[in-house]
Amino acid sequence: METVNHVESYEKLRQLSAKLIAEIPQTMAGFGELHASAVSQGALETKTKELIALSIGIAVHCNGCIAFHVHDALKAGANRQEILETIGVAILMGGGPSMVYGCEALEALDQFEKNQQLPL
Repeated sequence: METVNHVESYEKLRQLSAKLIAEIPQTMAGFGELHASAVSQGALETKTKELIALSIGIAVHCNGCIAFHVHDALKAGANRQEILETIGVAILMGGGPSMVYGCEALEALDQFEKNQQLPL
């Protein structure tokens, strides 16, 4: 299995997202509003919502989602143990394939922690 640099993947996806915004601004504006609204503080904290998003990203086998939501969960104040338990729940719900992507999430966590500076 090839090692993915999740920090670089995060940055590349941010750049590609900016390009997509330029190409389809109305659609991406709508998505941006949906994202902002969905993860904003409410009855659930933003951190909790990011952990939920991470678990779904693992369950649906989306490496880009894993990079984004590990980053954003850390930025929202999640700690290592909270992210590890989130990986565990995703494995419960998604079985063996989610275990593989849970490993990707662990690798992303290690890389972002090692980087120690969370880009935007």
